[in-house]
Amino acid sequence: MSRSDTHFGTSWLSVDGPLWSLLGDWRVGNAVKIDRFLGKISRSLPPQSIRFDLSRLSELDTAGAMILWQLYDRLTGEGHDVDIINVPDNMMALLSAVGVVRDKPMPQPQRLNPFYARLLMLGKATIGVVEDTTAFLSFLGLITLTLWRSTVQPWRLRFTSTVHHMEEVGLKALPIVGLLAFLIGVVISYQGAQQLQQFGADLFVVNLLGISILREIGVLMTAIIMAGRSGSAFTAQLGTMQVNQEIDALKTLGLHPAELLVLPRVIALTLTLPLLTLYANIMALLGGALMCWLQLDISFGPFLRQLQEAIGLWTLWVGLIKAPVFAFVIAVVGCYQGFRVSGSAESVGQLTTRSVVHAIFLVILLDAVFSVLFAWLEI
Repeated sequence: MSRSDTHFGTSWLSVDGPLWSLLGDWRVGNAVKIDRFLGKISRSLPPQSIRFDLSRLSELDTAGAMILWQLYDRLTGEGHDVDIINVPDNMMALLSAVGVVRDKPMPQPQRLNPFYARLLMLGKATIGVVEDTTAFLSFLGLITLTLWRSTVQPWRLRFTSTVHHMEEVGLKALPIVGLLAFLIGVVISYQGAQQLQQFGADLFVVNLLGISILREIGVLMTAIIMAGRSGSAFTAQLGTMQVNQEIDALKTLGLHPAELLVLPRVIALTLTLPLLTLYANIMALLGGALMCWLQLDISFGPFLRQLQEAIGLWTLWVGLIKAPVFAFVIAVVGCYQGFRVSGSAESVGQLTTRSVVHAIFLVILLDAVFSVLFAWLEI
């Protein structure tokens, strides 16, 4: 195959001097065989005008087009004048597209100094946090305006939907909240008794239990439970509606998604979390009282008398005042993440996890702010 008047033929290529006719099926199933055959063509052909004739080609896909262009580039690099002729109309677009793509250089990974790489990651994370915070504040403003409009125009409130969500986030949460609160009371009493017994101050376990449960642990534990239970449920529900395009359908019908979907959930959780906190406080004190009776032989009567002396009215109200604020934040975060779902089941899972993490973070942050505020007010 070293003369310019070369003649040979196969199932895929027929060569008649400068006319190279492509034959048969140039698709991915034959790609390896075609590529192996073309690699055997002598590279000692004298420079000449070669024409690839595609009129007899029956099938062509991306793999076949890429092999043809590789042969074209190889022959051109060896000094031949190569042209492609008689391209069928149904193959023209594919051949052109592959030709354009193969001309583009492959992107090379940018190698950065390790310090600059970490700095770049920090910058991207900071921008992401700023953008996410801005979007959340915008959503918070929307919910606040919607709540104000519904307060001025009470007939806009979805009473049935609100009661339904109160049952879901309140009544059905009683077993898990009560059990965990009872166990927390048992643990605090047991651990406190282990330490105070060393100093003969057994009775002050009641003071420790009452103040810690009513001021901090009761409301904080209940809020965290509701963030994991109800906040995640809000995100999953709204995210699934977003994936199924149900929210788009509501907008098409002229209904306000925030008013129809978000407000009932926010109101329901804001109303029920203080009641759940009170219930959790009672269950935790009962658990502590049981442990005091079993371990310290402090009966229920002395326990109540010491508890009444140890705590004041503000001790109870400090915890209950926090509950509506925590509930509002948990509900808004859960609904906000639900509206951010981008249309896949994976996105629902990711944003549900993010909803719980962000809600718990904000609850603990707000609890710290309340602690500083109450200390400043000497409450």
